[in-house]
Amino acid sequence: LIRVNLSHPGSQIMKSESFYNVVVTSHALVMFFFTVIPVLIGGFGNWLIPMCIGGSDLVFARLNNLSYWLYPNALYLFMHSLIIEKGSGSGWTMYPPLSSIEFHNSASGDLLLFSMHLIGLSSLVGAINFFCTNKNMPVDKMKGEKAEPYLVSLTVTAGLLIISVPVFAGGV
Repeated sequence: LIRVNLSHPGSQIMKSESFYNVVVTSHALVMFFFTVIPVLIGGFGNWLIPMCIGGSDLVFARLNNLSYWLYPNALYLFMHSLIIEKGSGSGWTMYPPLSSIEFHNSASGDLLLFSMHLIGLSSLVGAINFFCTNKNMPVDKMKGEKAEPYLVSLTVTAGLLIISVPVFAGGV
């Protein structure tokens, strides 16, 4: 839908620029926060990391549980932010003072911001859990260069996520 709209000059396919901005914003947020991070760190990494390091389970099982329980609530708020009045989407930013009041004249912007904070917290808690699991639980033979590439890449990703999510939340 986005590609078709961009293939023609002007807004010919979607008649409303506001609706186009809602679609673009929601697509970006769904792909990153609700698809990539939960699948790589939440679902797939949940059983693969302990298997890779020879550990029994994750270090903090309750952190993992908290991460999972924040996800459906954030998704619920996110979906509701898209259907209230015009929806929440302003193209480049979600933060109301930096975007036009035209697109944030209802509760949709507030719901979206709260949803992003919840999913950011969910991702941050999951990343802290995996980072701690990788650093504290591997057997001695799995240290350093003997670690599997997936484990190393997920550790780097979790470390970058721990650094970047608070910055993103501050920007939001």
